[in-house]
Amino acid sequence: MRRKAWLFVLLIWPVSAQAPSLLQRAQKAFSPLPLRMDLKNKPASPAMIELGRHLFYEKQLSLNNTMSCNSCHDLRYGFGADGRPTSPGAVTGRGTRNAPSVYNAALHTWQFWDARSQTVEAQAGSPLTNPIEMAMPDGYEVEKRLQGIPTYRKLFAAAYPSDPQPVRYAYVMEALGAFERGLVTPAPFDRYLEGDETALDSQQLKGLEHFLRMGCVECHHGPALGGSELRKLGRKEPFVSEDRGRYQATHAAADDGVFKVPSLRNVCQTGPYYHNGQVRKLEEAVSLMGRHECGQQLTPQEVAELCDFLTSLTGEIPKDYVSSP
Repeated sequence: MRRKAWLFVLLIWPVSAQAPSLLQRAQKAFSPLPLRMDLKNKPASPAMIELGRHLFYEKQLSLNNTMSCNSCHDLRYGFGADGRPTSPGAVTGRGTRNAPSVYNAALHTWQFWDARSQTVEAQAGSPLTNPIEMAMPDGYEVEKRLQGIPTYRKLFAAAYPSDPQPVRYAYVMEALGAFERGLVTPAPFDRYLEGDETALDSQQLKGLEHFLRMGCVECHHGPALGGSELRKLGRKEPFVSEDRGRYQATHAAADDGVFKVPSLRNVCQTGPYYHNGQVRKLEEAVSLMGRHECGQQLTPQEVAELCDFLTSLTGEIPKDYVSSP
């Protein structure tokens, strides 16, 4: 009887002690993208989304009518970015930080590299009145300009039918946010997380294994693989940068060198990389992250396999949704 009991234990032991599969480990760290990223208990109406789509492409929201949100966050051809280290302003000068993609950005806990806004609605108003971006004097001038365009009077009235004077700067930000909350790019990695183990090829799976083993998920986790953490750049090896990050917004010593962890969604399509766009090639960015954040000197093969995994995060652009009005 005792022999049979031990035999039973030996038979079931490999099953009971089996380590979690790669898929199970990935499902613990990440989650698939939602269909939309609406605020809880406050879904956007179709009219509000349509207003936001028009506003996103509207060049008359800049001082000299030359720049729209899409100028720096190209939805159709740039995966929500513009491919430049830093972006030129409507009037003069350039920004000091790389323009991040707006795709999937509503999933982020923080907006801007220095995390000075927490929602896409709050973020949307800042570039309009920033003197080195769209350079409008203030929200009142934005309202005044839109009030003079018949199309917008109709769009605002449709989106906010209970307000007798619906052309408001606050609604501009809200409508832009409503539109951006539909900027979702489902990718092969989402199918993998939903249980389709054929969605990633062998090289991508090797890269995912490296990503989990190295601890990249400490910063890059959740549905956006980033966007929810604030971290000091250069955790293992100092990263030289004149930009002091979040300190420039808070002036708190603890925030010196701290930046929002960027999302890795569509990262293969949204270079150049880092807050100042100083790194043009993804392979170099991955190698530098291995050193500065993980304390590891990656081999060329490891870098290549990590980049292969990152290609699985390149999603599908919702062409109809982002069509220009």
